[in-house]
Amino acid sequence: MPKTYNDIYFAVRSRLRDNGVEAFGLEARILLAAAAGKTTEQLMCDMYLYTSSEIEEKAMSMLERRLAGEPLAYIAGSWEFYGLPITVTPDVLIPRMDTEIMVAAAVEAVKQFGMKGRILDLCCGSGCIACAVASELPAARVVAADISSAALEVCRKNIKDNRLTSRIITMHADATTWPPMSIGSFDVILSNPPYIPSRELIELDCSVRDYEPLNALDGGEDGLDFYRAIIKYWTIALRPNGLIMFEVGEGQADDVKRMLLRAGYVSVDSRFDTLGIERVVIGKWKNEF
Repeated sequence: MPKTYNDIYFAVRSRLRDNGVEAFGLEARILLAAAAGKTTEQLMCDMYLYTSSEIEEKAMSMLERRLAGEPLAYIAGSWEFYGLPITVTPDVLIPRMDTEIMVAAAVEAVKQFGMKGRILDLCCGSGCIACAVASELPAARVVAADISSAALEVCRKNIKDNRLTSRIITMHADATTWPPMSIGSFDVILSNPPYIPSRELIELDCSVRDYEPLNALDGGEDGLDFYRAIIKYWTIALRPNGLIMFEVGEGQADDVKRMLLRAGYVSVDSRFDTLGIERVVIGKWKNEF
């Protein structure tokens, strides 16, 4: 007997609820919309239309993956970040709301010098930061760089899908060594690098540890390897009075601030997330005034 989207939605919703998923209603909508190839808004308009058994089977297959612990974003293939749809695959981290704090800080800083500027998103992954900044700053030009070719492919798709190809270019680069000669210089360098201490990877929730790319999480013995390297090697790519902004893990802000101060940065500051944790560290390069 044919079923409506609403019938399938309630079946998925009930299974999620019965298995202890807190946001069972929201997740059911996202799963069913992904199975149907619709946005959640389109799905809500079509809830009482009949659909095919193929879509029902796809929704149930996605449901089983979710109940097995796979992150919803990877199942749906897309996640919202700073109001933009961002394609995600297991080659990149799932964008987190905490990272939006760094985007807001960068946008605020660039607006202070006339909306223009050249910005680097280092360790760009999905390109969510680059896309968000470029969407807010039409006059700025952004470079998205990563060592992972697979991540850069995802990044390029997000740039194209969000119609930002005229504002963002991608580049293969290793954050732990000198920047490529061709990369040029920047007014702002943004980075959300790997920052989980290696010994703590095993303690991560299984939805992160078993599905998200470990090379995008592992920050070395104390979690600070990438901050040391970026400050050492990439400061050369900052323009006079340029800014560097890092996302940091809980409890890491003071260490990263000290690194910046020892390297000659001034006006070192931070931004807090919604839980009151220092989430973004900012430094100004004082090589010229």
